[in-house]
Amino acid sequence: MWRKSSYSANAMDCVEVGRGVGIRDTKAPITHLAVTPRTWSAFLLSVKLGKFAPSGQTD
Repeated sequence: MWRKSSYSANAMDCVEVGRGVGIRDTKAPITHLAVTPRTWSAFLLSVKLGKFAPSGQTD
């Protein structure tokens, strides 16, 4: 089952996630990236810690 952020509304330019291991783009839902739950958790932690700059910004 795929889901996307409630902030996305009905837009079709969103990233969707599966239950911890599947990631896909709504523009190309047939293509997806599968990761382990451990990798997904590490990615989420990195995002929460601010390790990724927003698009177009650099340090």
